[in-house]
Amino acid sequence: MKEYIKLIFDEASNKLDYLKEHTFNLEVSKNPDHGDLSCNVAMILSKKLKKKPLEIAAEIISSLDYDNNIISDIKIAGPGFINFYFTNQFTVKVIEDILDKGDSYGKSNLYSGKKANVEYVSANPTGPLTVGHGRNAVVGDTIANILEWVGYTVDREYYFNNAGRQMRVLGDSVKLRYLELLGEKIEFPEDYYQGEYIKDIAQKVKNKYGDSLKKEEPEGIFKQTAEKEIFEEIKTTLTNLNIHHNIFYNEKALYDEGKIDALLNSLKEKNLSYEKDNAIWLKLTELGCEQDKVIVKATGEPTYRLPDIAYHLTKFERGYDLMVDLFGSDHNATYPDVLAGIKAEGKDPEKVKVVIHQFVTIMDKGEIVKMSTRKANYITLDELTNEVGSDVVRYFFNMRNVSTHMNFDLALAKTQSDENPVFYLQYAHARICSILRMIENENIKSSTEHLELLVKDEELQLIKKLRQFGEEIELSAKLFEMNRICNYLEELASLFHKFYTFCRIIGSEKDLAEARISLAIATKTVIKNGLQILGVTAPEKM
Repeated sequence: MKEYIKLIFDEASNKLDYLKEHTFNLEVSKNPDHGDLSCNVAMILSKKLKKKPLEIAAEIISSLDYDNNIISDIKIAGPGFINFYFTNQFTVKVIEDILDKGDSYGKSNLYSGKKANVEYVSANPTGPLTVGHGRNAVVGDTIANILEWVGYTVDREYYFNNAGRQMRVLGDSVKLRYLELLGEKIEFPEDYYQGEYIKDIAQKVKNKYGDSLKKEEPEGIFKQTAEKEIFEEIKTTLTNLNIHHNIFYNEKALYDEGKIDALLNSLKEKNLSYEKDNAIWLKLTELGCEQDKVIVKATGEPTYRLPDIAYHLTKFERGYDLMVDLFGSDHNATYPDVLAGIKAEGKDPEKVKVVIHQFVTIMDKGEIVKMSTRKANYITLDELTNEVGSDVVRYFFNMRNVSTHMNFDLALAKTQSDENPVFYLQYAHARICSILRMIENENIKSSTEHLELLVKDEELQLIKKLRQFGEEIELSAKLFEMNRICNYLEELASLFHKFYTFCRIIGSEKDLAEARISLAIATKTVIKNGLQILGVTAPEKM
């Protein structure tokens, strides 16, 4: 619909020059009485043209050359909105399009030929993934999915660091637990890694090596075993949510390949770094930031900024047109420093999209939940997935805007009723599958030959919602708002249930019944495609 309106506006711009200089928005009308699409261009242009919006709207409408088989009417409403009404003949044709494209309906070539990198999870191998990591993982994976739907070739990347103090502490934590298992009395530091998983790893080391490692350095077998065991657990956790990365990038490679030294030399040559108090500082004030920051400590150890800038430069070297980073809200004040460093190296920071997600609290009947302390003082992603299932975990993490704190309602997640949005959507899909099984015994089938018979309000509202699917995907991909897909699907399912309540299939006149079957199949297709983007299954029976 929007494409056609933009086309006739482009043609009208040959008569009205002011339309050439202006981009306008088309919104789906919330009230059917206000048409199918509404445009506020007349009100926006009013000040510039020094004319009344109603006068501009009338002038635009008189200049539009449109097909009466597509648009039935154009009206001016309120202070100057231009409302477009599409013909039923045009509206119902989307059913044919959906049935023809099937699993591909909603996909576009908008960004065909472009490469995207989505970096998400990126937890260092020091412990199990938590529910906080879970939101990052699910939203990141869904962004990767939707970018593929709009034409990008997508690499899914996991960035990690298996060096530094935290890994030394990990190795030492395992060694101390190992010595405990051998009967030694150990004082375990409070700031070391807690939880039974450390004891489990220590037990595996003891089972394999016995008491032969008493003098082994923590960074040897202890750290290596811990890293391997934890990474395997992380990958299994992600696999249970159908999340798979095709690139694992180790921060250590930045040092081994000389990229850290190269960046330091480049910043020095550009006079964008200086030494102070035995540390190296980045001149962020010259790059638009409020204050300079340390990039190499007096100890010689880099702060996160230096490897992060170097790491992002490798993405530019790899030829990505879009780079998406998923971070928790604790990164909110720090990522601008990295973007400034990227710009200092002559790269376009606009190609990097940082998506910040807020934290997650697990709630049950109004109370904060602590499922167990086996892994330490937090809820693991595995625990949550085992409790409610991967479909619910993926949907719930996607259904709220990432910029808002999320209360994960455990009671709702377990509910097998329409109150649970996952159940509601999956039931809609399964219900249509049940209808299709029922008609196998009737002398009716799907047919698009008489779609013009679909004239009831419940039918047309459902069809118009189906038509919006592709636009909703493109907008979600542009704004990185996966919750828009959830909202869309819930509205679509609601319209289907309303349609099925008021529009009989079995028992209707044959041509009408077959048109309604086609509409039901089209709805099933879109629900399934939308759930696929979210990484949620679409069962045929429930």
